Amino acid sequence: MELKTHKKYDKKFGEVVELKENFAKVKLKTTADMAVDEEGLVHGGFTFSAADFCAMAAVNKPYVVLAKSSSTFLAPVKVGDVVEFEGKVIQQEGKKYKVEVKAKIKEREVYKGEFTCVNLPKHILN
Repeated sequence: MELKTHKKYDKKFGEVVELKENFAKVKLKTTADMAVDEEGLVHGGFTFSAADFCAMAAVNKPYVVLAKSSSTFLAPVKVGDVVEFEGKVIQQEGKKYKVEVKAKIKEREVYKGEFTCVNLPKHILN
């Protein structure tokens, strides 16, 4: 399946590694420029961004945008970690999609979130 949305999203912030109808898997390889301190703690914004991208990819419509989200950060992410996100559409009503995203480093869950996405008829800036 081909990615139909967010085609210019930089792979260094998350790369789609699996894509099916209503499902996406994204991998984030964390790097030193994501760290917020000398210990190598990765800023949560990078985790959230990859989760958001995963939700958009799960919907996979050209003009999908985020309307609302809820996030829970369960464990820290550090430089060198590879975080795997899985997003699946759990509900659809018309143009609205509810997507559940979970992220793990190996077997340890580090993030879970719920995203409300809207599939627009045209680009949001037009």
